[in-house]
Amino acid sequence: MSESSSAGGLTEYIQHHLTHNAGPALGGQFNFDSWAVALALGLVFVLWFGLAARKATAGVPSKGQVRDTFHGDRRSVTPLALTIFMWVVFMNTMDLLPLDLPGLLIKLVGGEEAAHHTYFRAVPTADLNTTLGLSVSVFFILIGHAWSAKGGMGFGKELLTAPFHAHGFGAILLAPVNLVMNVIEWLVKPISLAMRLFGNMYGGELVFMLIAGLMTSWVTFLPGVLANTAWGIFHILIILLQAFIFMILTVVYIAGARESH
Repeated sequence: MSESSSAGGLTEYIQHHLTHNAGPALGGQFNFDSWAVALALGLVFVLWFGLAARKATAGVPSKGQVRDTFHGDRRSVTPLALTIFMWVVFMNTMDLLPLDLPGLLIKLVGGEEAAHHTYFRAVPTADLNTTLGLSVSVFFILIGHAWSAKGGMGFGKELLTAPFHAHGFGAILLAPVNLVMNVIEWLVKPISLAMRLFGNMYGGELVFMLIAGLMTSWVTFLPGVLANTAWGIFHILIILLQAFIFMILTVVYIAGARESH
């Protein structure tokens, strides 16, 4: 295989694996694969947790971890933190499945042609739509906590009077500036949550695809296997760390939303 054709083959391979099984929706596209996998993993977590999980295990956010970060009523925050952590871990872990496993299963059922024209991405968190969906949900939860802690008038007043406090006519002049600053601060939170998780998982998925390119030749097959194993072991840390970061930042944001400035 020539260098150009090899590069073309690897490029086509990566493009195929980066294409979603999608359909049109509201002028855009709806990624059925991300939705289906995320939903299935969420149901698995609910079933497993309902039947078997009676208390947090090692590596799962405990009440103590939440207590150190959030000092208010933790009856709703602890279950939320646990749910976020475990669901994101489940979705991230899909990145450890063999890249060609979905295609192989489709090939066994429908044949080579069906596998070639069927697209499926198994990592929901490598899809920006999924991470944005999670972070937007967290955003509305933050609004709810701020409203609950401060009331509608208190929350609205804070948007107009912080972070630059003033009195009299100065407060009126600074109100638009404070409002803009607060809107930016509130919008940055879900965007940063979504982009951080998406960027790390998408990058990890892409590295697995590039390593898979090494395994197409007998000369580079063994180095490819070693590189894939090493990256897979390291990626376990990324999977857990990104879920923990998403969870702990959510708790920190909730604590901040309930505090007065």
